[in-house]
Amino acid sequence: MATIGFIGLGNMGGPMAANLLKAGHRVRGFDLSPAAREAFVAAGGEAAASAAEAARGAEVIVTMLPAGEHVREVWLHQGGLIEAAAAASPKPLLIDCSTIDVASARTVAETAAQAGLEMLDAPVSGGTTGAAAGTLTFMVGGSAVAFAAARPVLAQMGRTIVHTGVAGTGQAAKICNNMILAITMTGVAEGFLLADKLGLDRQTLWDITSTATARSWALTDYCPAPGPVPNAPSARDYAPGFMAALMLKDVRLSQAAAEATGTPTPLGARAAALYAKVVEAGEGARDFSVIFRWLAAQSRDSVG
Repeated sequence: MATIGFIGLGNMGGPMAANLLKAGHRVRGFDLSPAAREAFVAAGGEAAASAAEAARGAEVIVTMLPAGEHVREVWLHQGGLIEAAAAASPKPLLIDCSTIDVASARTVAETAAQAGLEMLDAPVSGGTTGAAAGTLTFMVGGSAVAFAAARPVLAQMGRTIVHTGVAGTGQAAKICNNMILAITMTGVAEGFLLADKLGLDRQTLWDITSTATARSWALTDYCPAPGPVPNAPSARDYAPGFMAALMLKDVRLSQAAAEATGTPTPLGARAAALYAKVVEAGEGARDFSVIFRWLAAQSRDSVG
């Protein structure tokens, strides 16, 4: 079993760290939130007073942070994690599980490499349910050597672990996946809303589309219209799940990447615009499938 430093013990990081504890690892964790630290200690973890303290003496250092600026701050600033890890012997393996922009992921990985450290960008898919159940999907960018070393640890937090290629490609996979998901969820929501307007029973539409060419995860497992999927967030007043505000963040990351690479993504751009309106309407803390409820409250002319 390993000694692991875990920084970021929020809605995703907390249950991920808890699964490492269940697997028998010694985990020292840090989060800016006292409540998150207390929950981590209650799960059997050791709370640290800072990110650097959490990482001290660790064989593996994991971060799960909100955005690129937080990742750059924790890993790169004076006295940050890369500097601390470079001074350690033996040198720890570095893993960032945050969902951030590709450029930030590659900047941090390049800085780590210059310090003689192996670093992986390993964003996840599966939401808070997958984090708690240990069934996340990890999309992992970095060297094959680092991936092989990290895989046993990641396997204790997830079910599917895929090596995507060089540094930054894990983030690329995540933002492409979530752009597709945002577009698909919007389409499913529109289809069920139109069915309501036309007097077609939701369950009947689901029975047809779940076995026909419109089939998708957003429909079969996560239907945004309440009723057909009893365990979906739509059946629980859109409790997340995966918050709409986080989906907006990820789709905006996809659009920044599309702009940087000159890639035409008109549906991705439209999904980003719609999710911005969902968040502006005060639904950001609800599951991203709440776009169905938001659309139902609009007129055709108001959405455009």
